[in-house]
Amino acid sequence: MGSPRFVIGTAGHIDHGKTALVKALTGVDTDRWEEEKRRGITIDLGFAPLPLPDGIQASVVDVPGHEGFVKNMLAGATGIDVALLIIAADEGIMPQTEEHLAILELLGVRRGIPVLTKRDLVDDEWLGLVRAEVAERLSHSRVRWHAPIAVSAQNGEGLDVLKEALVEVVEDLRERPGDDLFRLPIDRVFALPGAGTVVTGSTWSGTLAAGDSVRLLPLGREVRVRSIQVHSQDAAAAGPGRRTALALVGVAKEELERGHVAVTGPGWAATSTLDVALELLPSAHKPLAARTRVRVHLGTAEVLGRVAQVRAIGPGDSGLARLLLERPLVARGGDRFVIRSFSPVTTTGGGEVLDPFPPKRPRVSERGLAVGQSPAERLARFVDEAGVAGLRVGDIAVRLGMLPSAVPDTIAAMGKAVLPAGDFLVARRAVTAEVERLASVVDAHHRQHPLDPGLSLQALRATVNAPAPVLDLLIEHGVKKQAWELAEGGAAVRRPGWSAALKARAGDAGGRLAQRLAEARWQLPTVSELQREFSDPSVPALLAHLAREGSVERVDQERYALKQALEEFQRAVEETLRELGAATPAQFRDRLGLTRKYLIPLLEWADRRGITSRKGDTRILRA
Repeated sequence: MGSPRFVIGTAGHIDHGKTALVKALTGVDTDRWEEEKRRGITIDLGFAPLPLPDGIQASVVDVPGHEGFVKNMLAGATGIDVALLIIAADEGIMPQTEEHLAILELLGVRRGIPVLTKRDLVDDEWLGLVRAEVAERLSHSRVRWHAPIAVSAQNGEGLDVLKEALVEVVEDLRERPGDDLFRLPIDRVFALPGAGTVVTGSTWSGTLAAGDSVRLLPLGREVRVRSIQVHSQDAAAAGPGRRTALALVGVAKEELERGHVAVTGPGWAATSTLDVALELLPSAHKPLAARTRVRVHLGTAEVLGRVAQVRAIGPGDSGLARLLLERPLVARGGDRFVIRSFSPVTTTGGGEVLDPFPPKRPRVSERGLAVGQSPAERLARFVDEAGVAGLRVGDIAVRLGMLPSAVPDTIAAMGKAVLPAGDFLVARRAVTAEVERLASVVDAHHRQHPLDPGLSLQALRATVNAPAPVLDLLIEHGVKKQAWELAEGGAAVRRPGWSAALKARAGDAGGRLAQRLAEARWQLPTVSELQREFSDPSVPALLAHLAREGSVERVDQERYALKQALEEFQRAVEETLRELGAATPAQFRDRLGLTRKYLIPLLEWADRRGITSRKGDTRILRA
């Protein structure tokens, strides 16, 4: 990517000379539309490249000043590194100046330069008064402002000083890391012959190469990037802090709009719920209460929503809230946003996204989230809340708003409080509690099925709503803590020492059942008939136990038979068929002296065992 690049955004009151200043600096007229030229005001966003000394490449976003187009201003202020607060020297600070200043502060813009335009219209004394007024007002701002610079777009006075100040400011900026996840909030969509659908925006983070794929959200479509322009020049790749245009293959212009986002990497998803830290501007007319309808501006998106789970926030105060959005948008932990009142439309506040994917419970006020928390502390809360469902490691960089490369160290900082389970993290105490619960499930199974060797792993897994790696961890942890042991070659779990109790219980009752089946020979009673006869609800478990030990065999869902009796039945069937070649059930009935009630289940058993084959109504020996 070479030389440093960053995005400059203009802000200020209508007709204070923003567009004229941009044209004087860059040579580009950013009034793109006929209506803008006719009305003499900027309606939509305009962009212009600005080369600076020392090889620095900047791009200027010229935003509207008219109150009716503040939502476009918000889209342009998204992703800017340096703000130029434009104030006409002949008028000074105006209402729109204050609103744009508040928006820059709410969006977390770090550096800015106040520019006093129309210098040629005022004398030195008046300029001194305006300069003092501006310096005093900005001394209370959270943005770090350069000293005011007076310029004239008409005669060029002060433009070189402004460029030098921009170089000075950019050296103080942190370069946006290129190894982050790529994210481009879209502010324009159009179609070009030969290029197809083109989207533009300021790249917030990460890098992208021509030929790569991007995911478009909330559309949910993966598309290929045919080509890239950075600062209006063809480029092999796009990086953070650049004005970027992407030509896309696989999506129509009509499917996209301002507010959509192009991303790469895991963890991104559109969301309709945000847990946030909110602040209300001192200029707000009334407190912000639950169910208040607001306009949420995040990235280039403007979405209507309601404030929920909030204790009323008064003008100048702050608090936690949940935002319920009427349409999904794309957010990341740490994102800054602005809220405007529904009607009349004015900027009332803003804040920071604490969790872009909050759980339904607990309430935001009970979650222990706060601005300035360490990533490890916030991650620990998210993992705790996830319980045995676990938190996917690939989602952490988006949810917490951190570099993917910082995730391993953040997990390590949590120490032994979390356990890795494949691609998931799960809280140690959630594992301990779930193992205790599952141990009681195993105990209950032993009580209800005293002759089973244990509870099948499949049945145990079915009682837990967790991904497979977490289930494996739970089973492993249960064995390690001696809550249970593996049985049946690892296909079941049982309480340690359970097998001895099972054998002792099975002895006498099993003997009586085996004797009953021996007496029955081929006239097999059903399981329910044996239960009634023995007045013992454990008969099914006991028969299953005898089958596992090999003394009896299951004939069908309803019947068991002694192994010896089945061997005798097999010999009788084989003798009959060798003599007759083929036989009907009636012929077997006459030969073996069995009614259809007992005969048919045994013949079907012989079919399943591969002793006989059925041909119409007859059976033959299987070769």
